[in-house]
Amino acid sequence: MSRQSIDQIEVEGLRVLVRVDFNVPLDGRGAILDDRRIRMAIPTLRSVLDRGGSLVLMSHLGRPSGTGYEPEFSLQPVAVKLAQLLEDVQVDLPGHDCTDADSTAAVDSLQPGEVLVLENLRFHEGEKTGDPVFASKLASYGDIYVNDAFGTAHRDHASMVAVPEAMSGRPRVAGLLLLKELHFLSEVMEQAKSPFIAVLGGAKVSDKLGAIRNLLPRVDAVIIGGGMAYTFLHAQGIEIGDSLLEEDMVPEALAVLDEARDSGTTILLPVDHACAAGLDDADGMSIQTGSIPPGMMGLDLGPVSTGAAVDLLAAGGTIVWNGPVGVFEVPPFDVGSRAVALAAAEATDAGATSVIGGGETAAAVELFGLASRVSHVSTGGGASLRMLEGRTFRSVEILDQS
Repeated sequence: MSRQSIDQIEVEGLRVLVRVDFNVPLDGRGAILDDRRIRMAIPTLRSVLDRGGSLVLMSHLGRPSGTGYEPEFSLQPVAVKLAQLLEDVQVDLPGHDCTDADSTAAVDSLQPGEVLVLENLRFHEGEKTGDPVFASKLASYGDIYVNDAFGTAHRDHASMVAVPEAMSGRPRVAGLLLLKELHFLSEVMEQAKSPFIAVLGGAKVSDKLGAIRNLLPRVDAVIIGGGMAYTFLHAQGIEIGDSLLEEDMVPEALAVLDEARDSGTTILLPVDHACAAGLDDADGMSIQTGSIPPGMMGLDLGPVSTGAAVDLLAAGGTIVWNGPVGVFEVPPFDVGSRAVALAAAEATDAGATSVIGGGETAAAVELFGLASRVSHVSTGGGASLRMLEGRTFRSVEILDQS
């Protein structure tokens, strides 16, 4: 059975308490650097407002200490941006505390069509500890609970689990963004079109090991890049110079290669590398084939490895990508990730389904201007990775089924 959607619930005249993920990056002056997570929540918010409901929105932002109000982590910039995106709707953020008298009074006086953004949940220690008293106060704000915060779905925090538990007997449903994420990261993977290609990058094997193991029996090929590739190469006896290495993960890397052989899954590791002495040595970049000499580190795929990855992706029926294959933020070490992103987009144009993991991978496809040409770009880094590991989330299981 599927999760019940906010679209299926009558909201007229009711207060809808929505857990959104407005944890957006800010610059040193408090300006929002990337408003994508706010934009992605708009369909859910519009569904409520256009049908005569009111909205109480709760989110965290950054990593405050949990001991009270910290202005640099205030959701005020988010409330301002949300008002701009909703255009004709008043958006208020009352008080300095999501459970103080100002917030409670604002909730009590909320009228249909109005929006309230509660201050940062993590100003309270009880958010991360799942405190039931804190959760009960938040639960009193809504007639309906909506989870639309996929980016936090893997965390059993108060707003994700204890609040809907406290709202037992009231509708507890999924937002439209959450349903879309679950569709692409669960249903699409279960019914993947062959060839099913996974691209896994990033710095550490330890971060991706669960995903690799879960994907190996499901996919036709795994392309491994980024810093994690060098632990695999080192495990095979290849000299990697000063490249990133997790020495304690070498046995696991060897085991993965054995498992791939047993399952008949192709693992594509880089055979050449864009190398330099460090990220500040772009002018000294050189292409190294095979071994990497001392004093040099691999920072991107080389042209042969990039071409092999692109060829695999061109034939893909389903593509899942989590983790850049090079230091995409720093040219010229962005070439491999840019080529992978373009190959995924072109495969999508040809009929493939492409799912891009959140975090740095999402940032990469946005930077390259290709986000609109893939099937789905996830808003959740850690959550999307956990789904690739085959995990389920208590925050989702607790929601009503249709």
